[in-house]
Amino acid sequence: MNIAMLLEMAAEGDPERVVLGPRAGGTTATELLDRSRRAALYIQKSGARTVGYFGLNSDALPVALFGAALAGVPFSPVNYRAPDEQLQGILARIEGGLMIADEDEVARLGACGASHVVTKGEFLAAVDELASDAAASGGAEFPFVDPEEIGVLLFTSGTTSEPKAAVLRHRHLVSYIISSVEFLGCGPDEAQLICVPPYHIAGIAAVLSSLYAGRRIMYLPAFDAAEWVRLAVDEHITHAMVVPTMLGRILDAAEAAGVTLSTLRHLSYGGGRMPTELVERTLRDMPHVDLVNAYGLTETSSTIAMLTPDEHREAFASDDPAVRGRLASVGRPLPSLEVEVRGEDDAVLGVGEKGEIWVRGEQVAGEYVGNSVLTEDGWFRTRDAGWFDAEGFLYVDGRLDDVIVRGSENLSPGEIEDVLMAHPAVAEAAVIGIPDAEWGEAVAAVVVLHPGAAADEDELQTWVRQRLRSTKMPAVIEFRPELPYSPTGKLLRRVLRDELSAGGPAQRRD
Repeated sequence: MNIAMLLEMAAEGDPERVVLGPRAGGTTATELLDRSRRAALYIQKSGARTVGYFGLNSDALPVALFGAALAGVPFSPVNYRAPDEQLQGILARIEGGLMIADEDEVARLGACGASHVVTKGEFLAAVDELASDAAASGGAEFPFVDPEEIGVLLFTSGTTSEPKAAVLRHRHLVSYIISSVEFLGCGPDEAQLICVPPYHIAGIAAVLSSLYAGRRIMYLPAFDAAEWVRLAVDEHITHAMVVPTMLGRILDAAEAAGVTLSTLRHLSYGGGRMPTELVERTLRDMPHVDLVNAYGLTETSSTIAMLTPDEHREAFASDDPAVRGRLASVGRPLPSLEVEVRGEDDAVLGVGEKGEIWVRGEQVAGEYVGNSVLTEDGWFRTRDAGWFDAEGFLYVDGRLDDVIVRGSENLSPGEIEDVLMAHPAVAEAAVIGIPDAEWGEAVAAVVVLHPGAAADEDELQTWVRQRLRSTKMPAVIEFRPELPYSPTGKLLRRVLRDELSAGGPAQRRD
């Protein structure tokens, strides 16, 4: 169950199918496998105990990923946006590794403690020099890699603490792909545009699932909405995955360019909470596209629940508020997994009861270097708050730390954000809890208005109070030109909470 097995199966099943790069002159499955085998030889000769990747998306990434897998060493894409202090700590933890990097990052890596750095160009050139080796004909011998060995090592974002090294073993990743993807189930005309950062679990999962399905991979080095649209049109992109901050910009860029993205068939989104208003806009603007909401975590090898295209369309067309409300859900859990919502005493909660999301299954790693956080019977605590409706749809209210506790009442920021963003003047909204002398926490909101739009605090407070009960009305509303997001599209609520809390207890308005 080495992840390289997925590429080997694809190369055996359809050797001449183009699986990487442009439609004209792209890399076939056989060519990618041969190059990955040569990469494995290069890695073995280097003596590296880990293969790191530091830089933008490129065709070197899958070569390094599968080369590392064949060589029997972990692959670790590292956040190139990490500050130097964090980077030094990460590099110390993957000491003895070979770091493959963008050319303009080499000096920085050296200054932060990396001992063996090659540029992507140097790596691929060295791999290609081995073309005459037995690897080119598939005759090279590689070590047996136990499914329990580490396949991928991903460092968490570390926005509030030192990044943790999440362990994904080969069996976790292979289990996820085999249980959720049909082998060579797509047509040779299908192409996946990958624009999420390489250090995000979605980027790894996209490579593995696309190759196993036989779908051509096209990389966008770094996200730019206009370039995303251009590439989608020029390369006849059929599939893509985006994080919430990308989708609205893509719709705006497509409208500005006067294109309908007619070849696009399937668009998945995840990595953070997607505003319902934006989901509805996408369904209106691109009715030909199948939308999928995929909810997952690094520690679960990606997706654990999914809102399907049919479920999107059914909810969008419904006049029943309960059905329509499913657009705010993450769908139902994958059949291969068990998902429960539990209370503070770890007891399983019923329909509509809010608690913490727990998950168990073969793809669930729940492990950091030196520390498994699985329970004895295999359950992983996600630290996400959520609840199930009567039909088994899962709703995620954000991280447990994001839930606002006002007196004895737990308030979901997402519910209040959706109401704020339904106001015609509001483009983005973030709701947080700030210290309150009487109630413990008060509701505060940070709002970004549409260009040229106007609204004041009183107007938005009245808007919320008329649609939700008064306890959910923001006591404080601050207007800003933009909200802080991580590179993977996660709203940095803690940044806002710290900034707004610095002013002392909130002055409530009831």
